[in-house]
Amino acid sequence: MLRYVAGRLGQALLVLWAAYTVSFFVLWALPSDPVSLLLGTDPSDVTPEQLAAVRHEYGLDQPLLVQYVHQLGDVLHGDLGRSVSTRQPVTTLLGDAIGPTAQIAAAGLLLAVLLGGGLAVAATLTRNRRLAGTLLGLPPLGVAVPGFWFGLVLLQCFSFRLPLFPAIGDDGLASIVLPAVTLALPTGAVIAQLLSKSLTAALREPYAETARAKGASPARVHLRHALRNASLPALTAAGLLVGGLLGGTVVTETVFSRPGLGRLTATAVQSQDVPVVQGVVLVGATVFVLVNLAVDLVYPVLDPRVEQWRRRRTPRGHGTPAAVPQPA
Repeated sequence: MLRYVAGRLGQALLVLWAAYTVSFFVLWALPSDPVSLLLGTDPSDVTPEQLAAVRHEYGLDQPLLVQYVHQLGDVLHGDLGRSVSTRQPVTTLLGDAIGPTAQIAAAGLLLAVLLGGGLAVAATLTRNRRLAGTLLGLPPLGVAVPGFWFGLVLLQCFSFRLPLFPAIGDDGLASIVLPAVTLALPTGAVIAQLLSKSLTAALREPYAETARAKGASPARVHLRHALRNASLPALTAAGLLVGGLLGGTVVTETVFSRPGLGRLTATAVQSQDVPVVQGVVLVGATVFVLVNLAVDLVYPVLDPRVEQWRRRRTPRGHGTPAAVPQPA
């Protein structure tokens, strides 16, 4: 197990390095110049000496590879540089923005798991075919609905017509509800689709038939026997959809006028604030790899066959490994 965790941590570090490297060279290839945008859009307002001084301050007068090596070394020491627009440390900007974004992202993920999982269990547990068909038709609709449109509908219904929740800002728990629901809609829909299909397949497996033959109730067969195996694909999707949640905060925080990583990203991209954009990319990649590492560590808890398969594998591909367990 320790060897597996060490290998996954090594892969996580490789992903972080790749994300930072790709973002560095892609942002460098953009046609415009962030320093020129900072000093003014009219070239006549900027002297060559001013432009050269700012370039030297941010190290932009050095060769590209030298800039990359220096910035990568600073990142390894915890220094993400300074914002070109505000001159503040990037770590300070990210620290101020992570809290509000983490609140709505965590609440959105929790709602997505609860609503998506509950919908899938209800659709596969009911014996009413019409009700089951209606419930199973909701996830595709949730995936198809644009997030910004759904957020605007929530604002119109629950902030303007029924003033139950604040429309904008970050003021207490009530201000988290509508953004969290907006983020939860597409994520919960995907979870419901995967879990309902996995549950349908799991309920046809021999162990489910054996449980029914022993007198287990439908609810016990669902929750005790089938759900444990069927949750593995949905758990994998939840780990992958964390990136979608972070990406969705850009639209959600703009619609609800909330501070956070989403608005910080939109502002940084608009002003081509390269250090801030790279910092946001690094934070997003870190969250993504940590969540997926946690998902991989939960696998053996839900299905012990996963750990048994890892132990039976022949090192370095010699011989024929045992068949990979396929959860129902």
